[in-house]
Amino acid sequence: MSTEDTAEDDASSPYTLQREAEETADDAYHAFWADEVADRVEARDPEEPVVIKGGISPSGVPHLGNMNEIMRGYYVAAVLRERGHEVRQVFTADDRDPLRKLPRTLCDLEGNLVDLGEVNAGALGRNLGSPYTDIPDPFGCCDSYGEHFSTIIQRSADALEVPIDLVSTTELYESGEFDPVVEHVLENREQAAAVLSNYQDKVDGEYVPFNPICAECGKVTETVTGIDLETGTVDYECTDMEAGDNTISGCGHEGTATFREGKMPWRFEWPGQWQVLGVDFEPFGKDHAEGSWPSGDDIARNVLGIEPPVPMVYEWFTLDGEPFSSSQGNVILVSDVLEVLEPEVLRYFFAKDPAKARDFSIERLDLLVDEFDRFEATYFGEVEASEDEQAFADRVYPLVMDGVVSAGEDSTLSLEERAERIRLPYTFAAVLGMTDDPELREEIARREGHISDDAPDWAVEDALARVERARNWARRTENEFDYELKRETIPDHEFDAATEAALEDLADFIEEGHDGEAIQGEIYEAARRHDVDVGDFFGAGYRLFFDESQGPKLGPFLGKVDQAFVVDRLRRER
Repeated sequence: MSTEDTAEDDASSPYTLQREAEETADDAYHAFWADEVADRVEARDPEEPVVIKGGISPSGVPHLGNMNEIMRGYYVAAVLRERGHEVRQVFTADDRDPLRKLPRTLCDLEGNLVDLGEVNAGALGRNLGSPYTDIPDPFGCCDSYGEHFSTIIQRSADALEVPIDLVSTTELYESGEFDPVVEHVLENREQAAAVLSNYQDKVDGEYVPFNPICAECGKVTETVTGIDLETGTVDYECTDMEAGDNTISGCGHEGTATFREGKMPWRFEWPGQWQVLGVDFEPFGKDHAEGSWPSGDDIARNVLGIEPPVPMVYEWFTLDGEPFSSSQGNVILVSDVLEVLEPEVLRYFFAKDPAKARDFSIERLDLLVDEFDRFEATYFGEVEASEDEQAFADRVYPLVMDGVVSAGEDSTLSLEERAERIRLPYTFAAVLGMTDDPELREEIARREGHISDDAPDWAVEDALARVERARNWARRTENEFDYELKRETIPDHEFDAATEAALEDLADFIEEGHDGEAIQGEIYEAARRHDVDVGDFFGAGYRLFFDESQGPKLGPFLGKVDQAFVVDRLRRER
């Protein structure tokens, strides 16, 4: 293989980032993966604006996993803008795709998941095989099924301050922008079939890369019986469509459709989008890397005669250890995540190396938040960090925070201003969330030294906003912090003399200033000294603080609540 061939293979390989991670050549080192991708885009000497694309078929719930392409594209766009380029970030809704099966789960525009039986499912069942934009919105709030889910995608991007240009594939067809591509592919259909046959066994000499929409029943059909390039039309017969293990029946109608009244198969539509939109870079999941990308690259070069965009494959991430699955209910929307995390924490998650598989764990969000807090503190030089950690924080933190609005200011802050931010530890914020009293939350946070007397108001408001998010997390996961602290009055209780004596010992110990783990140990020791059953003694603590028979790990909890209150409550004084 020649050096030129090798260079072309490297340029078209979507696995460049993965391969570079394994190499030790003395190439220019980048602390951030998006800089490497930007180098590759610039090497093409692209016209302005540089176009970055992602896309999705709006077939159902647009969950957090679908944000991969938007966020990966965003960081490359941000780097290119830093370098002085005009950038357009496009996200296509492939909404002329046909509905092939009924989803089990849908969601409204607010992100609430509903079962199919809770909406107008009949509208979907009657429209199997029809394009998403021709199917009524089962919620009745948007013009179509496709627009409903495209709207959620747009709102998700807006919530993360990512400026995408959402493009409807249906509109590209109906406006005629796809006409030249469709005409070229049909004019060269023998070459198109020959190229695609390298990737799909069912392609033969009769293959026509265009699927008309039946004028009689509205379904997408795959049977073209004649082509007239001069008039820009095809003749068709509405025949059955295979949809996985199911068959969607055609109505048998014979008619004529223009190039605007149908669609190309995905293998041609994707490179067709590259041509029409002038795409320079597109990230995608590893399913496309092994399937659609090789054929798309081939079709772009040898059918359309264009150079495909710079590709980048990203590894999928899982949700609490399991693949995202709308049908199994293992999904979470951006709107849900932003109820438990600040936008910047989620933006940070997507800034991490896309070549590595990761898990987004709702159960252990505290670990992600702690990681972000350290990343932020590293940028401001507040913690000791390795050379790589420091380089990554210095490069990426400004991009993560770009455009992020402060709750306290309702505006963006400069990086210099953000040095005064306050980040309550997430689990401490969850403890504060056990009380509804905003003043008490702030009082405890100040007493524990997390908020200084001279902290700016915006920083205090931002810090306390985390409390509500942490409480939402506790309630969603039903974890050890999902309890209500009975602060105002002492719950009804009745203890024997031995238990009261053990509680007094525990109060004295806490008053001496020990930490949570030491308090946990003392609970056992105090019970042993007074011959009180350990389980009963823990139960006494839970009764006093939560009016419950069980609760969080008691020692660490008592170590995080203000000491004076804990001591007084153990002595039943308030």
